[in-house]
Amino acid sequence: MTVRAILDSKGHQIQSVQPDAKLSAAIKLLGEKKIGAVLVMERGRIEGILSERDIVRVLGERGAAVLDEPVSAVMTRKVISCKPSDTVGAIMEMMTSGKFRHLPVVDDSRVVGLISIGDIVKWRVREYENEQEALRDYIKTA
Repeated sequence: MTVRAILDSKGHQIQSVQPDAKLSAAIKLLGEKKIGAVLVMERGRIEGILSERDIVRVLGERGAAVLDEPVSAVMTRKVISCKPSDTVGAIMEMMTSGKFRHLPVVDDSRVVGLISIGDIVKWRVREYENEQEALRDYIKTA
């Protein structure tokens, strides 16, 4: 199973903000879209990623005044990405060892999606359910 299969199922929508957007605006976007992270992009290029963890950490460190600062002051700058051809097992290992929950999908230097750990869990559960149904059908016909 590959990242491409998950994206084809969930869609290729990408939410992003500019590096100079206020943190409060990015938080509003996360809430409206009910998502846990947003890419920080400029001219089609990933500059960083902003996650709920980044926001909680900076609020705890610097207080509510940080809400008026640009996203670039808070975002994670080192962004690890994957390719559509990567296996789900490989990206699960990446996310676990890197302790992050969101992974941009890049194909030929172009962002084509964003995978979350929740997407992977949903996919794996569906895969197991399909296997169980196939086994039940096999047993019924045996």
